Amino acid sequence: MNNTNTKAQVTLRTAVAIVVANMIGAGVFTSLGYQAAGTPSVFPLMMLWVVGGIVALCGALSYGEMAGLFPRSGGEYNFLSQTYHPAFGFLSGWISATVGFAAPVALAAVALGKYAHTVFPAIPVTTIALVVLLAITLIHSTSITAGSIFQQYSTAVKILLIVGFIFGGLFLTATPQTVNLLPKEGDWAIIFGNAFAVNLAFVSFAYSGWNASAYLANEIENPKRNVPRSLLVGTLSVMAIYIILNFVFLYTLPAGAYAGAQAKDFSKPLEVGALSANVFFGETGGKVMAGMIALLLISSISAMVFAGPRVTQAMGEDIGILKPLAYKNAQNIPLVAIALQTLISVVLILSASFDTVLFAIAFTLDIFTFSTVLGVFVMRFKAPHADRPYKTWGYPITPLIFLTATGWTMFYLLKERTTPSLIALGIVLFGFLIYLLDKMISKKRV
Repeated sequence: MNNTNTKAQVTLRTAVAIVVANMIGAGVFTSLGYQAAGTPSVFPLMMLWVVGGIVALCGALSYGEMAGLFPRSGGEYNFLSQTYHPAFGFLSGWISATVGFAAPVALAAVALGKYAHTVFPAIPVTTIALVVLLAITLIHSTSITAGSIFQQYSTAVKILLIVGFIFGGLFLTATPQTVNLLPKEGDWAIIFGNAFAVNLAFVSFAYSGWNASAYLANEIENPKRNVPRSLLVGTLSVMAIYIILNFVFLYTLPAGAYAGAQAKDFSKPLEVGALSANVFFGETGGKVMAGMIALLLISSISAMVFAGPRVTQAMGEDIGILKPLAYKNAQNIPLVAIALQTLISVVLILSASFDTVLFAIAFTLDIFTFSTVLGVFVMRFKAPHADRPYKTWGYPITPLIFLTATGWTMFYLLKERTTPSLIALGIVLFGFLIYLLDKMISKKRV
């Protein structure tokens, strides 16, 4: 394993921005319709986002300890390689390098294209998606400083837009709904019921990205302290934003309105944000919301273009067969890794098959995050006296909460989406064959 010898150029502020930008996408503005259909009461609906946030926070607290122990870029690839075995770390990196980041980037770019197309109907969706992706890639290929500044400002714009939406909903709504945040009769039965558990699995996807800064630890100033801090601050910030946003949705329209609108077409996510914005922005609310979400997604794409290639680059340093991916230019930018990720994203955008890929890798990605949090227990046993600049707050309860929730999600995915989950495991197996091939080649060279 290479040591952390890269000149740190990413500040704590940028690291927090990357976490926030990775987490906040279109999901929080589109998922309430499904949730209201299965969980019609206000208290359980709000508890979905509270519980989902607590699970994400428990994961961030656990990752903080692992990042303090192993302050190197690569995220799960780094943590799992050193906690268990390099082969296991490689498999995690293999998924991240092939589709783990490229598919969400493609998804976000196409979603941005669709929202922007509503405002500028003359420009095709695919054209918008490709132009935005290539422009962001160019920025992050120029310099880490330029990429950091762009990430900070695009995330700041995202937060300002969300704050504007929240204030609009709270102060411009002429006839607000009565939102009772206290449980009423039957609410606890809903919370412990099947529909709540199913909805919680999807809320967890809206919270994904809380581990983003761990992927570029080498480039963060004082990573042993700032990576854990960025994970914690970023996750707490997004949790607060999500809870307030869903309160605003329910403040402007009743849960039944979202459930009824979703019932008309369960095959597509409901434009919850647009419905809510129509209440206080009027007939132009839909276009305003479309433009807002398009701008929100710029920072999401930027954060994934920033973080993802660092996993691929770290793998190139350790795996002989992938050595070209380790290349960095004079500014310490992993140009080959960035180009590869963007190329895969472009192919997925043009083929429009990436949504299937996302379903296929969801189960596999959970395996690696589960194993990383489990690694907190493993390393406490293997190296009890190791230097831990940050220790998981609430240990062992907090990591156990994450492991229980993620384990249930994996069970649900395997049960309900068996074929895609098995396909994903097949992709992992193919990665393992590449790892074995590299070892065979290395032995022959020796």
